[in-house]
Order: sequence, then C-alpha cells, then structure tokens
Amino acid sequence: MQPEPTPAQPPHPAPAEPAPLPEPGPLLEPAPLPEPAPAAPAVPLTPVRLTGPRLAIREFHHTPEDVDALHAVFGDPETARYLPFEPRDRETCADQISLYLDEAEAEPRTVYRLAVTLLAEGEPEYAVPIGNLALGLEGDRAAFLGYALRRDTWGRGYAGEITALACDFAFGPLGLHRLWARVDPDNTASSRVLTRAGFQLEGRIRHDLHLGGRWHDAFQYSLLEDEWQAGAWRTGEQPPARG
Repeated sequence: MQPEPTPAQPPHPAPAEPAPLPEPGPLLEPAPLPEPAPAAPAVPLTPVRLTGPRLAIREFHHTPEDVDALHAVFGDPETARYLPFEPRDRETCADQISLYLDEAEAEPRTVYRLAVTLLAEGEPEYAVPIGNLALGLEGDRAAFLGYALRRDTWGRGYAGEITALACDFAFGPLGLHRLWARVDPDNTASSRVLTRAGFQLEGRIRHDLHLGGRWHDAFQYSLLEDEWQAGAWRTGEQPPARG
C-alpha cells in the first residue's frame, strides 16, 4: 500500500497491478451471424460505492477522463517511487482499467480496484478520480490493501480516510478477517497512516521486489477483524489514544 502524502504500495505481485495479458478471443459460431453491435463497457454486477466525509470510492469507468486520471497517478515518477512498478504510459493505464473491469465481472469477485473521488467535485460517477484503492482477496478471509493518490492531493488526510473506508468495507460487507499491506521502508507517511488505523507491524521482508535493477525490502503490516471492531478508528473519527 502506498498512502498519502505518498502513495501506498500494493504488495508484490498482487497489489503490483501487472499489465493485463491479452484475453482469448470469443468462440466462433458454427454458422455466419450478422455483424454484432459494439459491446457496451463492462459494468460490475454489483457496483461498489463507498462514501466518507470527503471522499467517494467507486468503480472505474473506461472513459478518457478516468484513463487520464489514472495516468496522472501511475505516470508520475514521484508518485510511482513507492509503487511496485515503473511509471506507466497512458496506453498501459487504459489497459489497466480494462483489466479492472474484467476483474469486477468475475464470479466470484476477488479483486477490487476502485477509483477515489472528491465529494466536493459533485456526483462521484462523473467526478475525476484523484487516486485508486486496491483490495485483493486471497487465502482464508484475507486480503491485501493498497492505494495511490495524485501528488497534488498529498498531505490532506485522504489516505487515512481511504484506509478507514477500505477497512469498513473489508470487515463489513466482504466479511474478511485479516487485511495486510506492504510499504517501502522509506515511505514513513504510509507507515503512519497504517499505524493510526490500527495496523500492526509484522516485520521486514527482505528483497521483496526487484525493480530498477536492484532489490527492495518492504515492511508488512496487518489488521484483524476484531482489532478493527474493538479499537480502530472509523471514518471521520480520530484514532484511540495509545499508551
């Protein structure tokens, strides 16, 4: 996860948001059929909408606005500094959104890659995203957590609000028991956000990622369902005092 003022680092390889592989073509009909109409963009069967005091989190749309918004995050070298991949070009970001929509259509759905928008900019479905949230389900009621924010939105507390919304969603509707996130050891802002949300440092993973010609370590944090319900802060609230 790569929080805010700097983005949260999704884990490798799952929050690593890999470039999508080509999808196999459709099976041919046994007899010629009329030319089909262009397919409508994929829409998740049950679209996700999470709302906090200042932010709304929704599904991505394959529109020029959403592609440009994702590119503003993933294409920025400073933002990508703590992400598990090199800066991405606009075409790759467009492919990523196609992948996100395919993942949203999967049954059962195991990956949630969602757009983060500002409520102040109006109806979230039409607001330009300022970042993204990723939740990837795996194992027994567990998931990784990751997010990234556009650089000009850092330092405003949005990462904490995203984290709280993600925890409410994961431990509520998704019925998960454990969330975990990995953070570059130099990304102290992300570590603070996780700690304030109640995540516990599990340890340092050595040489977790090979990128840019060298190996990178990662801190791994986790939060359990009962810890969130018993002591962690909720959206818009302050974290409990810790001794």
